[in-house]
Amino acid sequence: MTSNMSGTRHGGPTQSPAGSGTTVGGWVVFAAVLMIFVGLMTLFQGIAGIAKDDIFVTTRNYVYQFSLTGWGWVHLILGIIMVLAGIALFKGALWARMIGVALASLGLIANFMWLPYYPFWAMLLIAIDVIVIWALCAAPRLSKT
Repeated sequence: MTSNMSGTRHGGPTQSPAGSGTTVGGWVVFAAVLMIFVGLMTLFQGIAGIAKDDIFVTTRNYVYQFSLTGWGWVHLILGIIMVLAGIALFKGALWARMIGVALASLGLIANFMWLPYYPFWAMLLIAIDVIVIWALCAAPRLSKT
């Protein structure tokens, strides 16, 4: 049985689109796509929080109660940075994976704080952030070819 070093069969390495000679594994590509998706959804969440404060219903006496407009700005900025980090993950750099884990962790915390405003949406994004963190940590470190 021969090995397929240049193909993508079973999550194997693929050539980086930038042509830099680095390889990107299937888990990193999966995490990058999810991170871009979560970044876009977080960005839209931020826009909704900034544009129209009264579309969200909040629970009373929530311990972590903050200004909805302030959280909107936090989500907007975090979403933009997450999309950029997701794009950087396609280059296969180790620093992009570390920043990806850090940003997904921040997104997880921000969505936990967002629970009283939009519980289902926040729980969905928390779950996707956990998957992103797992995919980035589980992917093997690939070197230059």
